[in-house]
Amino acid sequence: MSRTIMTVDDSPSMRALLRNALAAQGYTVAEAEDGVDALERIDASAPDLVITDINMPRMDGFGLIEALRGRSAYAGTPILVLTTEFSDEKKARARNAGATGWIVKPFHPDKLASAIRRVLL
Repeated sequence: MSRTIMTVDDSPSMRALLRNALAAQGYTVAEAEDGVDALERIDASAPDLVITDINMPRMDGFGLIEALRGRSAYAGTPILVLTTEFSDEKKARARNAGATGWIVKPFHPDKLASAIRRVLL
């Protein structure tokens, strides 16, 4: 059975890059364009992992992480942050919100695959 990963990013090109990289690794990919869209779609896809950007309209990645951690069904779901942000303050804020890991864009498919394997054990 294929595992499902939800990608959350307001950039259509980044979602396409992620979709291609993840599908090539055998994952089923669900997509959302921001935190609000992700919360509306998440129950239908029931992902094993969420990969989210931080800077998005309507609801940013921090808000999404906090909202998911507040739902019992997703309290233990791994959440990777994939963003251009790299400040220690933002990393700490994401960790405090409940993020599992942090990857800086642009991502290398092999490093992304390695991070996914670590959190989906």
